[in-house]
Amino acid sequence: MEKQQIQACGDELFEAMVQRKALRPLTERFSDITLDDAYNISLRMLERRLAAGERIIGKKIGVTSKAVQNMLNVHQPDFGYLTDAMAFSQGEEMPISTRLMQPRAEGEIAFILKKDLLGPGITNADVLAATECVMPCFEVVDSRIENWQIKIQDTVADNASCGLFVLGDRAVDPRKVDLATCGMVVEKNGSVISTGAGAAALGSPVNCVTWLANTLGHFGIPLKAGEVILSGSLVPLEPVQAGDFMSLSIGGIGKASVRFV
Repeated sequence: MEKQQIQACGDELFEAMVQRKALRPLTERFSDITLDDAYNISLRMLERRLAAGERIIGKKIGVTSKAVQNMLNVHQPDFGYLTDAMAFSQGEEMPISTRLMQPRAEGEIAFILKKDLLGPGITNADVLAATECVMPCFEVVDSRIENWQIKIQDTVADNASCGLFVLGDRAVDPRKVDLATCGMVVEKNGSVISTGAGAAALGSPVNCVTWLANTLGHFGIPLKAGEVILSGSLVPLEPVQAGDFMSLSIGGIGKASVRFV
């Protein structure tokens, strides 16, 4: 894609987010769009968000579990940036009716870093050594693409379908819990709707963060000390609307909950 097209697509996605008006898939409109093009489009969208006063507080990997891959028909992970405007506190109401278009909630494990990680060559041991703590998390993803009709280039360009997120009630040393076997139970409006385990995310959430560090390293982008890294869902995506209440618990890590308005 030409630089002018990349910039225009990033501007389109930003305006779609602000106006809550979905776009036709980029992959339908640009048959030659590559992953590098998509990432550069996402950087333009991010540039617009930063110019509007937001600041980067972390990064995310998505589409890591088979359940989510099959649901979206996207069969490799995506990646994007987190900003302070996306973050909500435990117990705080999340205004999806005014902020998002096609919200879907997913439960995952968040990593809080104490050291930088810059790939390539990052190992799981490097990730654990660089992690201050892990926390339970709800990420509420959203797509600026009509009806979630996405291919991998669409979601990468759309900042990995980032929406909003909330961190839970505990911070745990990642070396004191088995992140591959820890179990997750998700409830919606008082009923259990899904269960999962750490292994659902590329075999372990640690594998996900390692993949992200090495993938972003290809672009010269580090995972930075102090950043929140969302490692990918352990359960299927769940459509949500104003009035819903969701909670999750992760064995050995803790709980998170969110009320949608």
